[in-house]
Amino acid sequence: MMDNYDDIIDLPHHISKVHKPMSMLSRAAQFAPFAALTGHDNAIMETARITQSLTQLCEEQRTLLDRKIAYLKTVLHETPVVHITYFVPDNKKSGGAYHTIYAGIKNIDESNGIITLLDGKKIDVLYIQDIDGDFPLE
Repeated sequence: MMDNYDDIIDLPHHISKVHKPMSMLSRAAQFAPFAALTGHDNAIMETARITQSLTQLCEEQRTLLDRKIAYLKTVLHETPVVHITYFVPDNKKSGGAYHTIYAGIKNIDESNGIITLLDGKKIDVLYIQDIDGDFPLE
C-alpha cells in the first residue's frame, strides 16, 4: 500500500536561493493573538461596575456631624484620631463609593469645608457621612 506522501517523504528540505530565512521572532509573530476589538472588554467591565449614590443626611444627622466637627476643632492640639466615613465621587460615571478611614486630624478649615488629615489627605465636609470616635456629646 502506497501512502500519499511516500514519493516526497525522503526529499531534502527546500531552502530558497532568493529569500533569506525568516527569523524565529518573525515566525512567532505570525501566530500572535489578534484582538479586533481592543478595549472592548474594558468598556464592558466599566459599564458593569456598580457605583453608589450620595445619600443626603437628614437635619438631625447633619446637626450631630456639625457638633462632632466643632468638638474636634477644640481638641486639634491633641491630634484626635477618628473613623471618617465619606463619599468619593467616581471620575468616569455618576455616583461613587463610600470609604472609611481611620486617621488623625491635622486641621479643620470651616470656611472652605475641608478636613485635612495627618497624611495630607483632604476630605470635603459635604461628603462626610459620619465621624466616629470618643465624643462627649453622643
